[in-house]
Amino acid sequence: MNDSLTPRLLYATNLRLAAVPSAVSNSRIFIRQTLQHWGVTDYIDVAELVVSELVTNAIEATGITDPQPKWTAVTDEHVIGVQLRIVGARLYVEVWDRSTDTPVRKHPDDEAEGGRGLLLIEEVTEQWDVYQSEAGGKVVWAQLSLAEPPKPPPLPSMPVRVPGRTRPPAGPVEEMASTALLQRVLDGLLNTL
Repeated sequence: MNDSLTPRLLYATNLRLAAVPSAVSNSRIFIRQTLQHWGVTDYIDVAELVVSELVTNAIEATGITDPQPKWTAVTDEHVIGVQLRIVGARLYVEVWDRSTDTPVRKHPDDEAEGGRGLLLIEEVTEQWDVYQSEAGGKVVWAQLSLAEPPKPPPLPSMPVRVPGRTRPPAGPVEEMASTALLQRVLDGLLNTL
Protein backbone atom coordinates (compact mmCIF):
# COMPACT_ATOMS: atom_id res chain seq x y z
CA MET A 1 0.00 0.00 0.00
CA ASN A 2 1.28 3.48 -0.85
CA ASP A 3 1.96 5.33 2.44
CA SER A 4 1.48 8.73 0.80
CA LEU A 5 -2.13 7.78 0.03
CA THR A 6 -2.87 6.30 3.44
CA PRO A 7 -4.61 8.87 5.62
CA ARG A 8 -2.99 9.52 8.98
CA LEU A 9 -5.17 9.34 12.02
CA LEU A 10 -5.76 12.76 13.56
CA TYR A 11 -7.13 13.55 16.98
CA ALA A 12 -7.31 17.15 18.20
CA THR A 13 -8.93 19.02 21.06
CA ASN A 14 -8.28 22.24 22.92
CA LEU A 15 -9.18 24.14 26.04
CA ARG A 16 -9.05 27.81 26.99
CA LEU A 17 -8.33 28.75 30.57
CA ALA A 18 -7.89 31.86 32.65
CA ALA A 19 -4.15 32.28 33.20
CA VAL A 20 -4.31 31.74 36.95
CA PRO A 21 -2.58 29.09 39.11
CA SER A 22 -5.58 26.71 39.03
CA ALA A 23 -5.10 26.41 35.26
CA VAL A 24 -2.21 24.02 35.91
CA SER A 25 -4.35 21.39 37.65
CA ASN A 26 -7.24 21.95 35.23
CA SER A 27 -4.95 21.38 32.25
CA ARG A 28 -3.68 18.13 33.80
CA ILE A 29 -7.27 16.91 34.24
CA PHE A 30 -7.97 17.85 30.62
CA ILE A 31 -4.91 15.90 29.41
CA ARG A 32 -5.75 12.83 31.53
CA GLN A 33 -9.40 12.63 30.47
CA THR A 34 -8.63 13.26 26.81
CA LEU A 35 -5.88 10.65 26.57
CA GLN A 36 -8.05 8.11 28.41
CA HIS A 37 -10.86 8.79 25.93
CA TRP A 38 -8.44 8.36 23.02
CA GLY A 39 -7.05 5.12 24.48
CA VAL A 40 -3.50 6.45 24.86
CA THR A 41 -3.14 5.82 28.58
CA ASP A 42 0.58 4.93 28.56
CA TYR A 43 1.48 8.57 27.89
CA ILE A 44 -0.74 10.29 30.46
CA ASP A 45 1.94 10.84 33.12
CA VAL A 46 4.49 12.34 30.74
CA ALA A 47 1.89 14.50 28.98
CA GLU A 48 0.62 15.77 32.35
CA LEU A 49 4.16 16.69 33.36
CA VAL A 50 4.73 18.52 30.07
CA VAL A 51 1.46 20.46 30.21
CA SER A 52 2.11 21.39 33.86
CA GLU A 53 5.46 22.95 32.98
CA LEU A 54 4.20 24.71 29.85
CA VAL A 55 1.08 26.10 31.54
CA THR A 56 3.14 27.27 34.53
CA ASN A 57 5.44 29.15 32.14
CA ALA A 58 2.45 30.65 30.30
CA ILE A 59 0.93 31.86 33.57
CA GLU A 60 4.23 33.44 34.60
CA ALA A 61 4.46 35.15 31.19
CA THR A 62 0.92 36.52 30.91
CA GLY A 63 -1.18 35.55 33.86
CA ILE A 64 -2.03 36.36 37.38
CA THR A 65 0.31 34.53 39.73
CA ASP A 66 -1.63 35.33 42.91
CA PRO A 67 -2.87 31.93 44.24
CA GLN A 68 -6.19 33.57 45.29
CA PRO A 69 -6.90 35.92 42.36
CA LYS A 70 -9.87 38.24 42.34
CA TRP A 71 -11.95 37.35 39.31
CA THR A 72 -12.42 41.02 38.57
CA ALA A 73 -8.68 41.14 37.81
CA VAL A 74 -8.98 38.52 35.06
CA THR A 75 -9.32 40.09 31.61
CA ASP A 76 -9.06 38.77 28.07
CA GLU A 77 -5.32 39.40 28.35
CA HIS A 78 -5.15 36.67 31.00
CA VAL A 79 -6.12 33.73 28.79
CA ILE A 80 -4.10 30.70 27.76
CA GLY A 81 -4.91 27.88 25.39
CA VAL A 82 -4.00 24.22 25.73
CA GLN A 83 -4.17 21.98 22.68
CA LEU A 84 -3.61 18.25 22.45
CA ARG A 85 -3.13 16.59 19.06
CA ILE A 86 -2.23 13.17 17.76
CA VAL A 87 -1.01 13.02 14.18
CA GLY A 88 -0.07 9.52 13.12
CA ALA A 89 2.14 8.21 15.93
CA ARG A 90 3.05 11.63 17.37
CA LEU A 91 1.42 13.28 20.36
CA TYR A 92 1.70 17.08 20.57
CA VAL A 93 1.08 19.13 23.70
CA GLU A 94 0.77 22.82 22.84
CA VAL A 95 0.24 25.87 25.06
CA TRP A 96 -0.57 29.33 23.72
CA ASP A 97 -0.25 32.59 25.61
CA ARG A 98 -0.39 36.28 24.67
CA SER A 99 3.28 37.00 25.37
CA THR A 100 5.64 37.12 22.39
CA ASP A 101 8.71 36.58 24.58
CA THR A 102 10.45 33.32 23.72
CA PRO A 103 11.00 31.11 26.76
CA VAL A 104 14.62 30.75 27.77
CA ARG A 105 16.09 27.49 28.98
CA LYS A 106 17.83 28.20 32.26
CA HIS A 107 20.66 26.38 33.97
CA PRO A 108 19.82 26.81 37.65
CA ASP A 109 22.25 25.86 40.37
CA ASP A 110 21.49 23.02 42.77
CA GLU A 111 19.95 25.35 45.35
CA ALA A 112 17.44 27.03 43.00
CA GLU A 113 13.79 26.15 43.57
CA GLY A 114 12.67 26.73 39.98
CA GLY A 115 13.89 27.22 36.45
CA ARG A 116 14.08 23.57 35.45
CA GLY A 117 10.83 23.30 33.48
CA LEU A 118 12.22 23.45 29.95
CA LEU A 119 15.18 21.24 30.91
CA LEU A 120 12.69 18.68 32.18
CA ILE A 121 10.60 18.93 29.02
CA GLU A 122 13.74 18.47 26.94
CA GLU A 123 14.50 15.24 28.82
CA VAL A 124 11.05 13.62 28.58
CA THR A 125 9.99 14.62 25.05
CA GLU A 126 11.34 13.92 21.60
CA GLN A 127 11.50 17.62 20.83
CA TRP A 128 10.02 20.97 21.78
CA ASP A 129 9.99 24.41 20.23
CA VAL A 130 8.17 27.72 20.11
CA TYR A 131 6.61 29.75 17.31
CA GLN A 132 4.87 33.10 17.08
CA SER A 133 1.14 32.68 16.52
CA GLU A 134 -0.57 34.52 13.68
CA ALA A 135 -3.29 35.45 16.19
CA GLY A 136 -0.67 37.06 18.42
CA GLY A 137 1.34 35.64 21.25
CA LYS A 138 3.28 32.42 21.02
CA VAL A 139 2.78 28.67 21.07
CA VAL A 140 5.21 26.43 22.94
CA TRP A 141 4.85 22.82 21.89
CA ALA A 142 6.36 19.48 22.80
CA GLN A 143 6.25 16.22 20.88
CA LEU A 144 6.06 12.69 22.23
CA SER A 145 6.44 9.69 19.94
CA LEU A 146 3.84 6.99 20.45
CA ALA A 147 4.80 3.33 20.15
CA GLU A 148 1.98 3.01 17.63
CA PRO A 149 -0.87 5.23 16.46
CA PRO A 150 -4.08 4.83 18.46
CA LYS A 151 -6.72 2.61 16.98
CA PRO A 152 -9.57 4.53 15.37
CA PRO A 153 -12.82 4.45 17.29
CA PRO A 154 -15.40 1.96 16.01
CA LEU A 155 -17.83 3.32 13.48
CA PRO A 156 -21.35 3.76 14.78
CA SER A 157 -23.79 1.14 13.61
CA MET A 158 -26.10 2.24 10.85
CA PRO A 159 -29.80 2.39 11.65
CA VAL A 160 -31.86 -0.38 10.15
CA ARG A 161 -34.03 1.03 7.42
CA VAL A 162 -37.47 -0.35 6.83
CA PRO A 163 -38.62 -0.34 3.21
CA GLY A 164 -41.22 2.35 2.60
CA ARG A 165 -44.00 0.11 1.33
CA THR A 166 -44.03 -2.55 4.01
CA ARG A 167 -47.35 -3.86 5.06
CA PRO A 168 -48.23 -5.86 8.11
CA PRO A 169 -49.08 -9.50 7.48
CA ALA A 170 -52.72 -10.26 6.67
CA GLY A 171 -54.88 -11.02 9.68
CA PRO A 172 -55.50 -9.37 13.04
CA VAL A 173 -52.28 -7.28 12.93
CA GLU A 174 -53.32 -5.74 9.60
CA GLU A 175 -56.79 -4.96 10.95
CA MET A 176 -55.34 -3.36 14.10
CA ALA A 177 -52.97 -1.21 12.01
CA SER A 178 -55.85 -0.09 9.76
CA THR A 179 -58.04 0.66 12.77
CA ALA A 180 -55.24 2.68 14.40
CA LEU A 181 -54.71 4.66 11.19
CA LEU A 182 -58.42 5.42 10.90
CA GLN A 183 -58.54 6.48 14.55
CA ARG A 184 -55.67 8.96 14.00
CA VAL A 185 -57.47 10.40 10.96
CA LEU A 186 -60.70 10.79 12.95
CA ASP A 187 -58.84 12.39 15.87
CA GLY A 188 -57.27 14.87 13.47
CA LEU A 189 -60.63 15.72 11.92
CA LEU A 190 -62.29 16.19 15.30
CA ASN A 191 -59.48 18.51 16.43
CA THR A 192 -60.08 20.80 13.44
CA LEU A 193 -63.79 21.26 14.24
